[in-house]
Amino acid sequence: MTITITAFESSPDRGQGLARDFRVRWALEEVGQPYEVRLVSFAEMKRPTYLAEQPFGQIPAYEEGDLILFESGAIVLHIAERHPGLLPDDPDARARAIAWLFAALNTVEPPIVERTMAWLLEREKNWYEARLPLLDGNIRARLDRLAASLGDADWLEGGFSAGDLMMVTVLRRLESSGILADYPSLTAYIVRGEARPAYQRAFADQLAVFEKSRAQG
Repeated sequence: MTITITAFESSPDRGQGLARDFRVRWALEEVGQPYEVRLVSFAEMKRPTYLAEQPFGQIPAYEEGDLILFESGAIVLHIAERHPGLLPDDPDARARAIAWLFAALNTVEPPIVERTMAWLLEREKNWYEARLPLLDGNIRARLDRLAASLGDADWLEGGFSAGDLMMVTVLRRLESSGILADYPSLTAYIVRGEARPAYQRAFADQLAVFEKSRAQG
């Protein structure tokens, strides 16, 4: 049964692995499942046919036979539960790894996205510089607790899991902010994730899409 995911025809992240289809690509590479990619334009994402797959007109949508899923976290969890390699066998450890997946999306990512949107939309406003310390403080409060939980371990719950996959993709959104310089353990954690062969394959595939679209003008 062929798995198909959707991705940006022309990605705003310039192929740097920040678009949310990358999370799904990485998960599929980790579990060794082949997949196809259907590229969609911004215009197509708002059409009724696409909204039937992804109700919010976002990336990615996931199709596997009769199953159509949206939301990258739900898709990654589905992949992890269907295929070995992304969740521990022990039930309690498995539950904790899933909790870290949700923590990445629900606790760590929101203040990071808020800061990103402020930079994109408000950095020319006279209040931006005054607001930035608050935004950074919200992020640092999350990173302080995450770093304490990780400690000296390589991964959050024993071996590498779907929780780590999601957390690394979320933390990478901070790489241009300078904030991670104060968290060497989290920087090393990201590097370990980026060094995984499955990550490298997924990154190369997403980058190739961007380079092809740029070459075509």
